[in-house]
Amino acid sequence: MQIKVLGPGCAKCKKTEEVVKEAVAEAGIEAEVEKVTNTMEIAAAGVFGTPAVIIDGDVKVVGKVPSKDQVKSWLAK
Repeated sequence: MQIKVLGPGCAKCKKTEEVVKEAVAEAGIEAEVEKVTNTMEIAAAGVFGTPAVIIDGDVKVVGKVPSKDQVKSWLAK
């Protein structure tokens, strides 16, 4: 599973990365969590608000910090 956390490094972006990593650890799944800070890469992904989470190419959330339960529900699919 490929998970990308998109954001330039603001507090919400850091919190999103933290929530995603905790959810992956608690779910006990194999996943690569990548932090994307390059604005050109973020725009190329079609995301124009941060923070954002993309799982296996599917944009899950844009512009807000997801809850750990939300992230776990995405991982279960």
